Amino acid sequence: MRPILAFAAALLACPATAQQVPPSTATATPGARPQPFATIVFEPAAMMIATCDANADASVTRAELHACLARSFGTVAGAKPDIGYIDYSDWAKTWLGDANVVPSPYSVDADNDDRITLAELMTEFDRFFDRFDTDKSGAVTRAELLTLRTAPATAPGKKKR
Repeated sequence: MRPILAFAAALLACPATAQQVPPSTATATPGARPQPFATIVFEPAAMMIATCDANADASVTRAELHACLARSFGTVAGAKPDIGYIDYSDWAKTWLGDANVVPSPYSVDADNDDRITLAELMTEFDRFFDRFDTDKSGAVTRAELLTLRTAPATAPGKKKR
């Protein structure tokens, strides 16, 4: 038993197993707080709105958004005036990136008839547009479509320390 303990102690003392800490490239100012953690988030609705920049001027007007929504809605609806929730999921998967993202079909379907019209979709995206248009210029820029989170999100079930 002693030879095993002696071998383990020698192994732990070996420089090859020592933890290497990379040298810091930044110099810390005494008393300075570290830079906060930041994450840039692009919401699915914001991603959709960004794709609607028809004239490539890096901003999207409400008219560009409505024309884009009409085109994308037509890819699922065809000539029909409305779509069901399954068709909406197909639309969301293609244009928002996933079938289970916000806005959900329940929030879009304003009259609760289990059908979604282009007008209902436009009304829901008008709410997003108004929220993203922070300077109230009538157009949204890429910067307005980004969300900056300054605190890391915690995993479900884990507590912050």
